[in-house]
Amino acid sequence: MQAALKPLRIVKSQPAGELETLFQTHHGRVFRTAQRITGSAADAEDVLQTVFLRLVKTPEAYDLSRNPEAYLSRAAINASLDLLRSRTRSKSVALDDADEEIIAGKARSPEALHADRELQTLVRQAVARLGKTAGEMFVLRYYEGLDNKEIAVLMETSPLVVGVVLHRARTKLRKEIGHYLEKHHEKE
Repeated sequence: MQAALKPLRIVKSQPAGELETLFQTHHGRVFRTAQRITGSAADAEDVLQTVFLRLVKTPEAYDLSRNPEAYLSRAAINASLDLLRSRTRSKSVALDDADEEIIAGKARSPEALHADRELQTLVRQAVARLGKTAGEMFVLRYYEGLDNKEIAVLMETSPLVVGVVLHRARTKLRKEIGHYLEKHHEKE
């Protein structure tokens, strides 16, 4: 259960105690959101640091009094997508990021595991290429599990607009990764 926070307006001179409380309350959600989007614990740590450093270093104020959880979730999504857009990811995988199934060598063939990883990478790259609003909505829906009504409230729009944007985003993603799926499906 989250600790109740009084309305909070963070500025550069914000007392460390309130910022620390905010961090202690929400760092887990920010980290998990970033890890689901980036697929990497190391990248999620970078995103976590980026989100909270922006609150400390940026001279202009962030108004978190209405809904700090929503603000920080959106900040994590945007920072994660920015990271994916800006970084050419290496093919190596850190040991702590590898699936337990891969380490244990269970059931699936190396080819199938490679295809899954390749598909995950393609999806992450395609989501990163979506526009800002579409990317945020896609992540909130398919990575965070929110429904269209909840997304509409967070993004201050209507559920109908959310539905249309998500439909267009799915269509764009299908086109971008469709060739890979067709190729992979033919092999099975």
